[in-house]
Amino acid sequence: MLAQQRQSAILELIRQRGGVRVSHLVSRFGVSDMTIRRDLEALAERGLVDKVHGGATLAGPGSADEPGFAAKSIRQQDEKRAIAERAVELVEPGMAVALSAGTTTAALAARLAEVRGLTVVTNSIPVADVLYQSPRPDQTVVLTGGIRTPSDALTGPVAEAAIATLNVDLLFLGVHGMSPRTGFTTPNLLEAAVNRRLIAAARRLVVLADHTKWETIGIATIAPLAEADLLITDGGLPPEARRLVGEQVGELIVVEAG
Repeated sequence: MLAQQRQSAILELIRQRGGVRVSHLVSRFGVSDMTIRRDLEALAERGLVDKVHGGATLAGPGSADEPGFAAKSIRQQDEKRAIAERAVELVEPGMAVALSAGTTTAALAARLAEVRGLTVVTNSIPVADVLYQSPRPDQTVVLTGGIRTPSDALTGPVAEAAIATLNVDLLFLGVHGMSPRTGFTTPNLLEAAVNRRLIAAARRLVVLADHTKWETIGIATIAPLAEADLLITDGGLPPEARRLVGEQVGELIVVEAG
């Protein structure tokens, strides 16, 4: 296969999935790691894809564009792990906690197996999968029903009705973007409504957002920055952004990735 043909096939695969890993492309096309990286570089130079750690995603998302869970999962992996490691320190045995949909909350779910006696409420299929794969007899997992979105969130009236009757100690909220002007946002209108229900059910709101979410804006606002009791982000967040966020959220914690 010629390089141009292979790059066209790679681009079509990214368009279908939202993102791909280098390792998957190496296996699929039977070429070297360096060859695939050169292909991705060529596509990135044409503005067709964005290179991320370990792979590439489709370039140029708009405010209503919603990448799939697989596409988001290959972005900022070290940062998400560091954020999750700090977030789990807030969780105490016997708590009821909620986790919204998102790849950072999924990273946190993997750490919750360390905490005994938890009740975990989530509208995220991947979060529930993580918890079911590492079951603890003293933990209860509540997965809302609802309509599945590209990011594997469950939304709509069924999910909202389930959450409306619940009360939790902490909500760990993953977001698509954050900005002083628009607050915490998502590209999915139905997901925004469910996230607002989760916020209403929680005594304390903890937002988990890596630095790339800064000034990324989705079509729907979930909540203003000031509604967050705590925001955990990583050291890639610029100093001016830290100042602006710190003036609005209850507390800002910055962790260093790996």
